[in-house]
Amino acid sequence: MSLAFKIGNVVGYQLVWLASVYGAAQGMPWLGAVVVALFAAVHLSLSPSRQADLRLIAIAIVLGFVLDSLFAASGLLKYASPWPSEFLAPVWILSMWVGFALTLHHSMGFLRHNWVAASAFGLIGGPLAYWAAERVFGAVSYGASHLVVGAALGLAWAIALPLLYRIDAQLALSRAQAVVRVAP
Repeated sequence: MSLAFKIGNVVGYQLVWLASVYGAAQGMPWLGAVVVALFAAVHLSLSPSRQADLRLIAIAIVLGFVLDSLFAASGLLKYASPWPSEFLAPVWILSMWVGFALTLHHSMGFLRHNWVAASAFGLIGGPLAYWAAERVFGAVSYGASHLVVGAALGLAWAIALPLLYRIDAQLALSRAQAVVRVAP
């Protein structure tokens, strides 16, 4: 995989993140979905691991929906532009999960086989992303103290990031074993 592809991967995800939080804060929750659709189309057309990327998108959408819906339903996070419901993960945050999934085999691939590093990255990076979305853009607000919400986000992301890699590895292994069983 070329350095240019990895740089494009990082830049593409950052554009998805910015469009998502800016759009949510400005009452345009669709903006992140438009930008992630463009990013995904370009990325998948160039990706050396298209099937693995699609598998991670599916995993991330489900995990992201559950995780961010739990934060919304608990009242720990209140999302701007909370469509379809204030108690569910909004569309714009799911756009970020799709964009994030597209980094996991590429620009963040170095975390794939290092569960400790992935967990540490989630522990620190997860809360920082939500903090920036809150402080800089107003795309999310905290329903409890920053310490409580930050700790909850850190714990959730310290588990979620390695879990994304683990589920992906298990599904890839299951698929490979199924192909071997079917082969003559």
